[in-house]
Amino acid sequence: MEKTGLKILVHASAFFAPCLVPFILYLVIDDLEVKRLSIQALLFQLVMGALIFISAILVIFLIGIPMLIVFSLMTIIVPIIGIVKAVQDEPYQYPIVGRWF
Repeated sequence: MEKTGLKILVHASAFFAPCLVPFILYLVIDDLEVKRLSIQALLFQLVMGALIFISAILVIFLIGIPMLIVFSLMTIIVPIIGIVKAVQDEPYQYPIVGRWF
């Protein structure tokens, strides 16, 4: 049950400390599955932050508006899907960075 709670914490941290909590859990926890999920969550937040930043710059040329909307929605929806999967105790890999680790 502890592992399920840690998985939920990693996913939910996207809403209050997207980089800090996964990094701390990666350093502190010994469970390999939670470590893998923590590094995926951290990389996902960093990649999405970079994509949102690039999209915000491209808003000047109007091609960034749809990208900004899609990436912002992904940043909200993907952790919610992860929380649901963690509650059901199913494995979950983040899109974009899930296959890296």
